[in-house]
Amino acid sequence: MSIKGKYRIGIDVGGTFTDGVLVLNEKVIAKTKDRTTSDVTTGTINVIDNLLNKSEVDPTSIGMITLSTTHTTNAIIERKGLDKVGIFRLALPTGSAIPPLTGWPEDLKEALGGKDNVEMVPGGYNYDGEPIAELDEDLIREKVNEMADSVDTFAITSVFSPVRPDHERRVAEIIKEEVDEDIPITLSGEISTISLLERENSAILNASVISVMNKAINAITDAMESRDIDAELFIMQNDGSVIKADQATDYPIFTLASGPAASIRGAVFLTDIKNGALVDVGGTSTDVGYMVDGFPRESMMTVEIGGVKTNIRAPDLTSIPLGGGTIIETNGEEVKKLGPESVALDLQRLAKSYGGPMTTVHDIAVAKGRLDEDLSIFTTPYATQPEKAKDIPSKIVDEAWKMIKERVEKTIDEMKTDPEDIPATLVGGGSTVVPKEFKGTTQVYESEHSEVAGALGATLAEIAAYAENVVDLEKRDRQEAIDETIEMAKNNVEKNGGDPEEAEVLDIQEVPFSYMPGEREKIRVKVKSKFKGL
Repeated sequence: MSIKGKYRIGIDVGGTFTDGVLVLNEKVIAKTKDRTTSDVTTGTINVIDNLLNKSEVDPTSIGMITLSTTHTTNAIIERKGLDKVGIFRLALPTGSAIPPLTGWPEDLKEALGGKDNVEMVPGGYNYDGEPIAELDEDLIREKVNEMADSVDTFAITSVFSPVRPDHERRVAEIIKEEVDEDIPITLSGEISTISLLERENSAILNASVISVMNKAINAITDAMESRDIDAELFIMQNDGSVIKADQATDYPIFTLASGPAASIRGAVFLTDIKNGALVDVGGTSTDVGYMVDGFPRESMMTVEIGGVKTNIRAPDLTSIPLGGGTIIETNGEEVKKLGPESVALDLQRLAKSYGGPMTTVHDIAVAKGRLDEDLSIFTTPYATQPEKAKDIPSKIVDEAWKMIKERVEKTIDEMKTDPEDIPATLVGGGSTVVPKEFKGTTQVYESEHSEVAGALGATLAEIAAYAENVVDLEKRDRQEAIDETIEMAKNNVEKNGGDPEEAEVLDIQEVPFSYMPGEREKIRVKVKSKFKGL
């Protein structure tokens, strides 16, 4: 694969604004912020048009566009446009005590087709690779045909499929034989790790948003074609890497937390600080994450999506109700409450520094002099009537500013793994509404273009790949097993379009299975690489 043009576009879809940047090498040529639209896609296309108009760059010279999107997240949260999913669990005669979809919100279960398309059949493996039971292929064909007319996609989960995936793969072959060669099928072993229930949940959710991702990519691709943009389209993933658009349609669940991940990658791009805290301030909330070697630190906890517990790879971050639109509730000259309510998109109508009736975090920043100039990226001035903020009593300003500072400091402290001070980077459209110094940090970095850090992060075009291996160290040499897993990860990088020869090992984890006989452990490797042709 080769990139056809020199320019790169990065787009980051947030809850309030959709940000975009046009980059040449490491130079920002144009940037923009536009309101995020209810259908998400329209706002994304508006951003592309804004960048083209601002830069006057020839569309044919754009070589890549990378999108950090909320399409799939919104679909799950709102229960809209989801696919009906045929669900197979290969576990009988064991593994049936907790059926698929247990604990799911009822409205989400119904959106996916309910329990009518759920089947538990014999199959799966023990931890040592020995089969629990052989597949009953006649039974599977019968069940596939029973649900074929009522489902759009399939999700298949087998016990210990990350160790031995062949039962899942065989069921997928049977489905294609009986239904359609092109029907989307999600294999849990390709989505997540050992834990059966969370892995199954992850696979089902992935299967449910395949059409959502397809529609979004097709809409953007059509818009690119109509504007004579013949570029490679990439999608940002949860771990801060990117994936080709045609692969994102198979694994849309890997994009659910791409926004915070893109901001971390952008922060590294802007400051060259690869380890420390990230404070990403928006209009309604602030995400505090942690950077490790330039990538998001991965959460070790189960990740809840739309009320469902999963174990997908996702950034370790904390979201707090603090943003430019957060309302400061007062009683006389006392601050009664800091949020969580926000004026959100009505900031320019309701906030005091715009002539409105309500005191917000934005107004406090204006009164403190922290926010003292307009941001040209907005089509309307950022603080149109700063003299209005001067009417806020100084006692309220100082008390609210202290509360804002302490809330961010507390969250940074909670993200640390040791008591030492760490660097922090401020990004996001609301970064100028919070203080620039925090207790517990060595220094707080803020730079030009920080308000579009997520869009910048999307332009970096690095991919990451993972591999897992379960080994018995009584029978295998440890280093030999690690080297084998590294090669597996490099092969996965190559499948995603990367260069395995240039792949860099980012992380090696060894997790002993203390509850099992022998010296069994799980080896997990993460590598990164640039796409071929970049």
